[in-house]
Order: sequence, then C-alpha cells, then structure tokens
Amino acid sequence: MIEEPVETGDRTAAIHRAAPVDRDAIGIWVASRVGVALAALAGIWMLGDTPAGQAPSYLSRWNQWDSQLFIDVAQFGYRGYAAHTTGRHLEAFFPGEPIALRVVHVITGDWVAAGLLISAVAGAVAMVALARLGELEAVDSPGCGSRAVLYLVLSPYAVFLAAGYSEALFLSVALPSWLAARRGRWLAAGLLAGAAGLIRIDGAFLGVALIVQWATQAGAERRWRDLPPLAAPFVVTAGYFAYLDHVTGDWLAWSHAQAAGWGRHLTAPWTAFHTSWSAARSPAQGLPYAWSFRAEVLAILLGVALTVVLLVMRRWGEAVFVGAQVAALATSSYYLSVARSTLLWFPLWLLLARWSLNQRWLHVAYMSVSPALMIVGVIAFTTGHWVG
Repeated sequence: MIEEPVETGDRTAAIHRAAPVDRDAIGIWVASRVGVALAALAGIWMLGDTPAGQAPSYLSRWNQWDSQLFIDVAQFGYRGYAAHTTGRHLEAFFPGEPIALRVVHVITGDWVAAGLLISAVAGAVAMVALARLGELEAVDSPGCGSRAVLYLVLSPYAVFLAAGYSEALFLSVALPSWLAARRGRWLAAGLLAGAAGLIRIDGAFLGVALIVQWATQAGAERRWRDLPPLAAPFVVTAGYFAYLDHVTGDWLAWSHAQAAGWGRHLTAPWTAFHTSWSAARSPAQGLPYAWSFRAEVLAILLGVALTVVLLVMRRWGEAVFVGAQVAALATSSYYLSVARSTLLWFPLWLLLARWSLNQRWLHVAYMSVSPALMIVGVIAFTTGHWVG
C-alpha cells in the first residue's frame, strides 16, 4: 500500500530531526564534491600526455559534450550566431539550464564555471529534499534519508550531478515538488513541477505522476481546486514547443532535433533493445561506447524492475514517474542516456537506502562497487572520453 502521510506525533519527530538530516545531506554533498574535484584533478595530471607547464585548466576539462551545447544556447539562443550554433540541433535542449547559465554567468564571468556552480548549488538543494523525503517516507527507519543521499552522490553516473548538465538543476525542483505533494501542498508541488518542465522533458512525466499521486495518496484530502496547479509542467512544456514554433516554424522542433542530431526516433521496444544489444556486443565498437551501451541495457532492465516493484508496492505516482521515463527511453531507436537518467529515479535511492538499513550486506556491496565506478566516470568525463 501507499504509505500513510506522517501522523502528528511522527511529524513532530520528523521536524525535530529535520535540521540534523539537512546538515547530513549537505555534508555528504560537499564531501562528495571535494572527492569529485580530486578525482578530476588526478585524471588530468596522471593521465595527461603534456608537459606540466602545458596542463589543461581544470575548468576546460569540464567543458565536454552537452555542457558546451547548453552554453551555446545560453550565449546565442536557439537561432543565434551561425558559426557556433548551425547544425548543432540545440532545440533538443530545454531552456531552463541555459537561462540559469545566463544569470550565473553574470557572477562568474565564465560559462563553464557558471555551469559547475549551478550544479553545485542545485545539487545541495536536491540532496536536502531527498533526505527529507527519506525521513518522511521511512519514519520507522532513521537514517534512510542520509543514506539515500550517500547512494545517489556515489552512484556510477554521479559525474553528471557535478558537470554543467541539467540533472542537478532538475532534481533541485523535482524533489521539492514531490516532497510538497507528499505533504499535501499541491500548489507548491505544481509550481515546482512547472519549473522542472522548463528544464527537461521529464518535467511532463513528473506532472503525470503528481496527478496520479493526488488521486491515490492515502489519507490525503483531495480537493478539486488543488488539481489545476498540477497542470503547470504541461503548460510550460507546451510553451516551449510554441516558442520553438515561433523561432523555427516547427511545433515538433524538439523531437526533430533529437532525430537529426542523435538519430533518435520512436521505435518498437524490441527493436530498440536489439539495436542497443548489438551495439554493446559488436567487436568493432570502441571500448568506451561498448561499455556505455552495456550500461544502458542494464539501466533499462533496472528501470523495468524498479517500475514493477513500485507497482507491487502500490506506489502509483512513483511508478508512473519512473515507468514513463523508462517507456520513453526504451522506445527510442537505441538506448542513450538511460544510465544517466537513473540519477532522476529518486524512488530507487530511497528504496535502496531503506533496504540496506535492514540488509547490511547490501550496503557493503554497494559501497564496494559504486564509488569506484563513480570515480572512473569522473576521470573519463574530464579526460574527454564518452561516459553516457
């Protein structure tokens, strides 16, 4: 069954624990950022092939892949300076991260530094919200929230929470939105979800999940006036598509950019699986890409399993949030960025944390494997190798 909202006594206890939980979450986040920075510096210096006097700057090594594309949008817009933006299919990137870049660039004076600062601050907000969710969802398991944060920041693809990507910024509004929903604060939940809809297409999935949560949350008072705010992410997403139509003449510019830039289009799930599995096993495939494709396949299987578990547990809203993402990713022409999307699957980290409190071997196993993979991901990303 869906867990009951925290009763008065439990809620009071949760409030008293809020400050320590917040401190733990921020402490874990800051410590992990130090670890990420050290791993990046070690990769730059120990794997570099240039004289020490010509070592690349720390910031330059974070300007990889989508980071530069977000910067392009922030600098030039979706139809900006042709020499920098033509043929880059920038419509595939929602405007939330570029808008934040433009604002923070005023402070930093450097686009890459702005992206890193956004992720650092947004990540701290997201970790506090995740920790509070853990304490709210598992009143009988103190420490669940802090452990969920620990597992997320040490997850194999956590490098994308540090880089100038949109995952940290999305989580900084999506997680508080879900927390507000669990507390019955639907106006706040809808407005925050609207902000999430400005950052990633996943904001629309969050919107659907919130409506399901509103309809099924046990013990919650359902008032019809609480429902309209939950339309915010759909309105924002539609607004972005309308803007793209204004500047490109194409309502479907987002999906067309996905197809033109990355070859992604809707296909049957078995076709997507076959294509991805074949790429993962191809002997001609470059090693980083072969590793990545195998991770993508595992991530799809994990997403399907997680959705089934959430359905069995009758956590309908969370099942919709994860399941909608998995369905979209599993029906793309091939698997791309699925493993990175696990960062957004907050029920995964909450469940894993709760189970590990009762099963010590699970904690030991996770901490033996995942941090090592996270460090490898940081080094690979900052040395220009494909991660996902």
